[in-house]
Amino acid sequence: MLQSWFALREHGSSVKTECLAGLSTFLAMAYIVFVNPEILSAAGMPKEAVFVATCLAASFGSMLMGLYANYPIAMAPGMGLNAYFAFTVVGAMGYSWQTALGAVFLSGCLIIGVSLFRVREWIINAIPRSLKLAISAGIGLFLAIIGLKNAGIIVGSPATLVTLGDLYAPGTLLAIAGLLLIIGLEARKLTGGIVIGILAVTVASVAFGITPFNGVFAAPPSIAPVFLQLDIVGALNAGLIAVVLTFFLVELFDATGTLIGVSHRAGLLDAEGRLPRLKRALLADSTAIAAGSLLGTSSTTAYIESAAGTAVGGRTGLTAVVVGLLFIAALFLAPLAGTVPAFATAPALIYVAVLMARALAEIDWEDLSESAPAFLCAISMPLTFSIAHGIAFGFISYAAIKLIAGRAGEVPPTVWVLAAVFVGKFAWLG
Repeated sequence: MLQSWFALREHGSSVKTECLAGLSTFLAMAYIVFVNPEILSAAGMPKEAVFVATCLAASFGSMLMGLYANYPIAMAPGMGLNAYFAFTVVGAMGYSWQTALGAVFLSGCLIIGVSLFRVREWIINAIPRSLKLAISAGIGLFLAIIGLKNAGIIVGSPATLVTLGDLYAPGTLLAIAGLLLIIGLEARKLTGGIVIGILAVTVASVAFGITPFNGVFAAPPSIAPVFLQLDIVGALNAGLIAVVLTFFLVELFDATGTLIGVSHRAGLLDAEGRLPRLKRALLADSTAIAAGSLLGTSSTTAYIESAAGTAVGGRTGLTAVVVGLLFIAALFLAPLAGTVPAFATAPALIYVAVLMARALAEIDWEDLSESAPAFLCAISMPLTFSIAHGIAFGFISYAAIKLIAGRAGEVPPTVWVLAAVFVGKFAWLG
């Protein structure tokens, strides 16, 4: 049944490989079930209920992507989007969290619309090859800075933005050891090296008393305080148009960038650099946004940590289904899931970043009108801490440089339109 549904042999995979890939992805992104409730609680949302909503939204989105689109892409409430939700829409602008959830729902409906009518697919397929490669590499660099930060290898600095962290900190030392272990095992072609590295660091952390072990089982709390509590009527207020549009643009291009980047690294693009079954993947992604808002959490999106699973060999939707099942298990195993510290998954993110950065080698560096926008796109993602901003800079610079170079005819019409949209977004929405 699994072979028939997921076409495992056609993708050169197996049930064992897909399960290992799903476990790798889950371990790399399991932090979201604890971080998301913490952030959304700043908006006044009950933390326990948000914990349940986060697990259910991640499970629903991942399983939908796996069963419907057959891609090894996991989904969960997005980092960055949850901070915008809590600290900008609710905190700075003063809207209720119920109204903010309504804005998320409306943005999800907009994305479903552009996905159904193939507008989103048209947008993605019109992206120049150099920018597609830059998106893949940029996501890798974005993963690297997240991993280095979580490991404690780099920290913030008011003088230099970032600087070297405390390399003698126990968590940092374990992260460095885990990174060397993962790379060494992967160099030996050992299946599951990433999982082994993550689990080894976690076990060592517990053994040395760095990470507390709080037990295994816990009954999940009630989701009632946030379930179906969104205020759609309030979100239709004219003052929230900019908020809905911001959610829409970030969701559209964060998820699009992740789909392209992870799929490229996994070798799932066709000969023309396009995603087979793209419409299904986009519909699964956009439906998960609306469903997440109904459950009671901020925007659900495709996760760049899915690259941890594809690095292990995940190539089909079975990987995403395994992730979805593990998020269900996390509802009942919250203390155990919380034992995995951020510095244990950091080495996996850094290792995957190494793999994804190889896309830079495929860019035509002899053509400055192609390589410069690609570089700006890739480097902007980690430095602005936003995949969407990196994509925006890539589009704008691609169109502008081609125009100034006298090669405007090489720019697809879609790129002109999107470059103008991004310029407008920065001009009016910031």
